[in-house]
Amino acid sequence: MSQVYKELDVRPILREGGEPFQDIMAAVQSLAPGEGLRLLSTFKPTPLLPLMSRQGFSSETLELDTGDWEIIFSPIAKQTAHVAVSSGAEDASDWPEPLWQLDLVGAQPPVPMEKVLSRLSLMESGEVLFVLFDREPAFLATELENRGHRWVGASDGSGNVYRMLIRVG
Repeated sequence: MSQVYKELDVRPILREGGEPFQDIMAAVQSLAPGEGLRLLSTFKPTPLLPLMSRQGFSSETLELDTGDWEIIFSPIAKQTAHVAVSSGAEDASDWPEPLWQLDLVGAQPPVPMEKVLSRLSLMESGEVLFVLFDREPAFLATELENRGHRWVGASDGSGNVYRMLIRVG
């Protein structure tokens, strides 16, 4: 069976001086299980490569004759579900019970990230939010860490629901 890839061409956005990060994030979050992403860019997006690796994708980069770049992100076969944690959240056993809960199963990007960040902005430091997604939120973890929050996440084992606890920093 051959690999299926969704294509995203961010070259027009970049040429107009825009920032395609949200478009890339939405494309990754919309991928079906096992689906990859073929990204076309005006430059080699070096900072994106380790981020995508943490999200479970290998990458191959190719400079095109035009000077543009093609980046192929292929899903890495998962042998077992693992628990992912942010820096400083290795022992979440002493966290308080979640005061808030969001069920975002079925929500299309960028709605899940927007709703989580909106809810967190209303919460007090130390409070915990429990969130259900229909897949691992590709770029939310990085954004949470950038904002000083801690998180723990894992698949429910079926691959249909991803659970995340977020503690406001």
